[in-house]
Amino acid sequence: MLQLENLKKSYIEPNGHVLPVLDIPSFQVEAGEQMVLLGQSGCGKSTLLHVIAGISGPDSGSVLLDGHDMGALSEAGRDRYRAAKLGYVFQTFNLLAGFSALENVLLGMTFARRRYNVKRAEQLLDRVGLTERSHHKPAALSVGEQQRVAVARALANQPSLLLADEPTANVDPANQQTVIDLIRESCREENIAMILVTHSMEVADQFDRVDRLEEINTLSTKTASRS
Repeated sequence: MLQLENLKKSYIEPNGHVLPVLDIPSFQVEAGEQMVLLGQSGCGKSTLLHVIAGISGPDSGSVLLDGHDMGALSEAGRDRYRAAKLGYVFQTFNLLAGFSALENVLLGMTFARRRYNVKRAEQLLDRVGLTERSHHKPAALSVGEQQRVAVARALANQPSLLLADEPTANVDPANQQTVIDLIRESCREENIAMILVTHSMEVADQFDRVDRLEEINTLSTKTASRS
């Protein structure tokens, strides 16, 4: 379903030096599989998600999603394919302040150039327990409720793969488990594969598959061997 091969990614620092971030020989996720990508802050987890999503291109290597090479697509093509095949739950929610919860979920459908499906949007908000809050704008919602809207929006197009970047980082402890359960149950019901990025062992211990980025990213191994 998702296959990475010989993936490399680096950034250019302000002083002009090249900063290598990722060097991943191989990584794969099967259809419907739920897994955690564990790692400390700053180790490249979010960078990897951005490369998988086509937000940022790799320096070399391939990102195959449902058999399609994201790197072979134009920027516009990656945008369209990402909207159709991927859901993304950001730790900062990224909701539009001027739109209601329902409108934010409907907006997720337009990215893939699909017609509004109000019934599905309402069903998703009901699934995350926000039927009574669907016409409230983000400022009128609690932090936990905003994250639940973000989960519903990420599922709007029935993606093949859901990427969740520290989805409980900005949620109060009382609601963190609720968010994790909602994401997992929703993906399970629709056979959506999921990569959940976290540095929390409490979250990671709930999953059968946990990969440490430091172990699949050879740059981390090389850095450790030099220290």
